[in-house]
Amino acid sequence: MSEMLELARTNLTAVPVLAFALGVIAARLRSDLRLPQAVGAFLSAYLLLAIGLKGGVALARTGVGEIWAPALATLAVAATLPLVTYATFRRLGRFAVADAAALAAHYGSVSAVTFTAAVAFVAAAGAPSEGFLPALVALLEVPGIAIALVLAQRHGSGAESLRAAIHEVLSGKSVMLLGGGLVIGAVAGPSGAAAVEPFFVGLFPGLLALFLLDLGTLAGEHMAAIRKAGRFLVTFALAAPLAFGIVGAGVGTLAGLSTGGAAVFAAMAASASYIAAPAAVRVALPAANPGIYLTASLALTFPLNLTIGIPLYYQVATVLT
Repeated sequence: MSEMLELARTNLTAVPVLAFALGVIAARLRSDLRLPQAVGAFLSAYLLLAIGLKGGVALARTGVGEIWAPALATLAVAATLPLVTYATFRRLGRFAVADAAALAAHYGSVSAVTFTAAVAFVAAAGAPSEGFLPALVALLEVPGIAIALVLAQRHGSGAESLRAAIHEVLSGKSVMLLGGGLVIGAVAGPSGAAAVEPFFVGLFPGLLALFLLDLGTLAGEHMAAIRKAGRFLVTFALAAPLAFGIVGAGVGTLAGLSTGGAAVFAAMAASASYIAAPAAVRVALPAANPGIYLTASLALTFPLNLTIGIPLYYQVATVLT
């Protein structure tokens, strides 16, 4: 228990987490502390491309024998989480089909920023994760969203074209930058990527802190909607990610990942998308209420993972490995 508390304390005093907290406080105080939209877009693009490049370089060094089991584990998680989330909200929460499917899309996908924070945490803890994990982020991004939208169509939510929604995901900036970065890094290799390393690696922690500061203001604005969200939604958004993360740590361990890798994999399973999923849901499920899925993913699950979840997943992974 003391080790868990020390890990949590270390995480809570990390600069990116404190920057996020500052953004939340500023939003709740109605401060004008919000980065210009163009700056926020730049930071988002930078982080996604940097993650992809790093993963691509690692892929250039990785053999198929090392990645096939984690890749299969990722696909299994991508198929399971949206089904569990949808069934929970439909059968237990009695949510409308569109809202249940929208939530399934968010919790079946992945948050690249949560992934980045988890990678930084395990590295600081002395248990760095496998370099190819960004490839698994790209692999987890799309299937969960697609399954959720198929569920909506099958249950008559009035969902729009599935093809249009999938196109929105695949052509959206998160997949294009992350996937494109993976390809560029894999083709360039370690020697080719060395020239841009000072920018994409050296500046990464500082720009991540700025991005989380801006994201904190956005999360703070959505926190006002928590009182309207309903007890069931709040309970799920705070409890289910912890359960998903603990199971994810076990799955990652069984797939052969290291302690750090299993902890990061757990954070991926526990996270909820707030970039790719909202874009797809906006196209395919116009009847879904943004106040429900954005409050759950951004105002509740993201802060939970950033502050408490990641240290917990690392502790579980430590025990399992």
